[in-house]
Amino acid sequence: MSAASALLEAAGVTRRFGGLTAVDGVDLVLRPGSVHGLIGPNGAGKTTFLNLIAGVLPPNAGRFALAGAEITALRDHQRARLGIRRTFQNLKLFPEMTAIENVAIGMHADTRAGIFAALFRTPAQRREEAMIAERAAAALAFVGLSSQARTPAGTLAYGHRRLLEIARAIACAPRVVLLDEPAAGLNETEAAGLVELIARIRDSGTAVILVEHHMDVVMTVCDEVTVLNYGRRLAHGTPAEIQADPQVIEAYLGRDTAEPEAEAAAC
Repeated sequence: MSAASALLEAAGVTRRFGGLTAVDGVDLVLRPGSVHGLIGPNGAGKTTFLNLIAGVLPPNAGRFALAGAEITALRDHQRARLGIRRTFQNLKLFPEMTAIENVAIGMHADTRAGIFAALFRTPAQRREEAMIAERAAAALAFVGLSSQARTPAGTLAYGHRRLLEIARAIACAPRVVLLDEPAAGLNETEAAGLVELIARIRDSGTAVILVEHHMDVVMTVCDEVTVLNYGRRLAHGTPAEIQADPQVIEAYLGRDTAEPEAEAAAC
């Protein structure tokens, strides 16, 4: 795929922490309207790479582009305004605030009203607040949490808190959403529901980069998968190609133990 047709492009991205190279010359192209999986063993550099995409960390080398425009030098809040939003491996909700307040607070990066407008409750500020409330409610409905809108986030069931963080990330209809292990801690039924939700996010027009260890989720919903190992790109392809790749099997997915056992029995 050409870089010109990419929604998000990472080229030769490297990040070092002292003598440790956590991400080493990684390339990734996210197509519009797609889900791109990012997998690899623990410590492979996946979350660091998400932090680099989001602008939380600057790269030591390489570049990022969004819809063909260079964004490498932009900070995280600037990238958020351009339409890159994320969730976190460790939930970052405000437990005393209600579900709808947690979603609404994630939308203020896109608002225009300043301190003066908020203090004097100008008509423009009131219109913005009404818009935020409407979009926050719509995001909760999208993930299936409408009935929990006024519930404090800290009292929600764990699976619902995962959904709430996704609702906050998608409330502004971003171009790209980065999901960092959203299936962590979910049971099989919840994981199946997550697959359906990610597919609906993609179908709504938001492209997804999914970091995940739950292979059933990855292989079911992803259009493409990139595998990292020791910070380097080990493989890239469709889910079927990744599952059949000998290097990936060796480094991450694991070999089928039946074959060695059969060989041992034959000896």
